[in-house]
Amino acid sequence: MKAKIISLLLSMCITTVFAQDMAIDLTRKYSGNSIKAHNRTIKLSEEGNGAVEMDARPGDGLGLIKGLLFTKGIIEIDIKGENNPGKSFVGIAFNIQNDSTFEAVYFRPFNFVAEEQIRKDHMLQYIHHPEFIWRRLRESRTGEFENEIETPPNPDDWFRVRLEIEDDRVRAYVNGSDKASLEVERLTSHKSDQIGLWTGFNSAGKFRNLRISTFSTEEK
Repeated sequence: MKAKIISLLLSMCITTVFAQDMAIDLTRKYSGNSIKAHNRTIKLSEEGNGAVEMDARPGDGLGLIKGLLFTKGIIEIDIKGENNPGKSFVGIAFNIQNDSTFEAVYFRPFNFVAEEQIRKDHMLQYIHHPEFIWRRLRESRTGEFENEIETPPNPDDWFRVRLEIEDDRVRAYVNGSDKASLEVERLTSHKSDQIGLWTGFNSAGKFRNLRISTFSTEEK
């Protein structure tokens, strides 16, 4: 009992604050050679509006954003995939150790219009590569790391993503909803300060309006 009281008092003396809050122009990052592509080509999107796009190729694709330091906090971004079954996997990678070791939250836009519940349940996904790929998580911990979006976006339109990343948890919100579409326990304790754009197997994707807010704590 005494230990619990001490723990509560200590937690009351620590406040989470934002160390930085930055809007990042991805087109300027691209023009300054500050987006490093792995297994993809990245270019300015023909749609304009500050968007960049990654082409479709077999395997995962990363667009590592150089010059950003992020370990925990909030990542917000607009993403656009397509209604192309099995060929549209788009999201954000974080805690990137290298081009094959990272965490990510991604979306399957072709499931946004699914009628079968089993496909609705697969609208968005958390992964930790290379150990915890989607297939392993689906088979061994069914339904824990992927979920349905209550009000899904149009699969061919832009949608806004907000990731809240803490030391041990990740929450994903879509299009300004105050209800998390996905909340999961992170599957790694290793930490890197690198983030990037992500697309999956044979998937292209478009990205714009990136904003990051990093967390720190201070004692009161």
